[in-house]
Amino acid sequence: MGRALAKPNAAALFVERINAHDVGGLVELMTPDHTFVDSLGLRSARSSMEKGWRQYFEMVPDYRIQVDRIVTEGDITILIGFAGGTYVAQGVPRKSKNRWETPAVWIARTRRGKVAEWRIYADNEPIRARMREGQRD
Repeated sequence: MGRALAKPNAAALFVERINAHDVGGLVELMTPDHTFVDSLGLRSARSSMEKGWRQYFEMVPDYRIQVDRIVTEGDITILIGFAGGTYVAQGVPRKSKNRWETPAVWIARTRRGKVAEWRIYADNEPIRARMREGQRD
């Protein structure tokens, strides 16, 4: 008899939905008190995240997370990898010039199969540089 496959945890599912740009699916995976914490430490509540993810996917339409390692202990999952995409200035893609990638670490706090907190640690300078360049064009 074959071994049962392990059910993916909420953090891994969250990454899948980010990579699919599935905003509705992301919202479904958030607890009612969900908090997003960006790499500057700014916090956003669940109520603003649907709009926030939609805007981000418009700004970086090919945004992807590549996870190289996952460590889970209890309700905490640490994901280590890279984030990247192509910044689109004012709706106009500028080919590979606006491509960026940065190492990143995400920490997810989960509760009953949902993500209560999604926190990212990453160097924002690669995308900020593309944004500054886009303002000068």
